[in-house]
Formats: sequence, structure tokens, C-alpha cells
Amino acid sequence: MSEGDRVFSGSIPALYERYLGPLIFRPYAVDLAERVANTRASHVLETAAGTGILTRALARLLPETTAIVATDLNRPMLDFAAAQPGTAGVTWRGADALALPFHDRSFDVVACQFGAMFFPDKVSAYREAGRVVRPGGRFVFSVWDRIEKNEFADVVTTAVAALFPGDPPSFLRRTPHGYHDLARIRGELAAAGFAQILVETIEHRSQAPGYTDPAIGFCQGTPLRNEIEARDAARLDEATDAAATALGSRFGFGPIDGKIQAYVITASP
Repeated sequence: MSEGDRVFSGSIPALYERYLGPLIFRPYAVDLAERVANTRASHVLETAAGTGILTRALARLLPETTAIVATDLNRPMLDFAAAQPGTAGVTWRGADALALPFHDRSFDVVACQFGAMFFPDKVSAYREAGRVVRPGGRFVFSVWDRIEKNEFADVVTTAVAALFPGDPPSFLRRTPHGYHDLARIRGELAAAGFAQILVETIEHRSQAPGYTDPAIGFCQGTPLRNEIEARDAARLDEATDAAATALGSRFGFGPIDGKIQAYVITASP
């Protein structure tokens, strides 16, 4: 992972929320929030909260008496999340998942939706999650499966790469979809002190009202935008159009539907 893979600034948070929230994140947020709700936790910590998609699902499904603390290292994303409706009562904290500013055994559940792929030292992040979880508590998180199992991201990546054959942007393949080796994930969790590890493969259908929506979301609402602009800032619209054309050719020039697949991992110390 390059340092730029963690840069979500400028207009990226708003575009990420508008286009990718309903497209790929909300179905998994509901699933993860329901899992947390079933634990009857009274204190919940969310790491790598991003624009707050999981946070809002937690706030909606958990009792008002449940204390929810949502954290992220990226200040623009956290500020955007805190400004959204539907999170009354949530405590927002800027925090690094590798060095959480909380006492040992402070939470019943630590939850993280699609953030683990961005942790530069995953064992340290997992160890921190285990440190702040109370005895009998759980660490619940999700990561994307390989890019070939996520059709829109795969088509966009191929289309954009064709514009820059000498140096193809690979953010989506490298980082969001680059952490799918289950043996590695299990090993890193075990190294961090987790003894019980359950992995489930969850498939959903990703639906967009128009074929251009995923192109805008991925090309302009993620750090893929930074990669495109680093190669030629004047070609961002061209790259977005190429991705849209590829999506339309594959799925139809109208509302589109494609497969998405992820792993949901539940771990206990």
C-alpha cells in the first residue's frame, strides 16, 4: 500500500458517501450492525469509521443506552461523518487504530467496516482491538474479497488501466481488494492474541441507478482519483468516462446490477 492510498481529502469524502455508500457499503453496514446488536453490547468502538456509513447503521439499530465511539485517523472523513444526520449520541474521536487512546478492556465490541486493508501494521491494529475489548468481547470487521469477485471495481480498474498502459493505476486492486488471503488474516489475528476466529463469505448484489454512478464513485470518490491526477490531472474526466463506457458495455446503459463479495470476520481473544 502506498502512502497516497490513505488520502481521502478535498471532494473525495462527499463523492465517496454519495456514490459508493449506497452502491457497495450500506448492505454490509446493516449486516455488521445487526451482528453487533445481537451481542447486546453496552459499549461499542468503531475504528476507521470513514464517512460514518456503519456508524449510522449502529446508531439506528442499537439501543439508545448503548455508548458508541466512532474513530478515524483521517480528519476530513471524520469531520464529514460527524456532520451527517442520524448519529445523535455518537462520540467522535480522531484516533489511530494502531494506538487507540482508550483504557484496556473498555468496550464490549470493536467494529471496523472495510478499514483493515488500510492499516499499515495489521497485527498492531488487531492487538489494539484485543487490548480494548473486555473479556468475552468481540472484534468484528469486514474486508473485501479479491477484485475479480467485485464486478464494478474490476471493470473500472481495467478501463482506467488501459489509459495509462505504462503505469496503470492500481489502487482498487492493491488496497481495498488486496487483503483477501484468509490464511494471512487468520495468522495475523492469532499473532495479535485472538484465539477464536470465524470467517464468513458474504455476497450481495450492487445496484446503481445509472451506469455512470460507479465510475464517478470509484474514479473521483476514492484515492484512485489521486493516482489518475498524479499521472495527468487533465485526464480525470476522460478516465471517468472510460470507466462509465466500460460499465455500460458490460452491464447496460441504464440502471445496472453487479456482484460484490466480502469476508466478515468475528474474533475473540
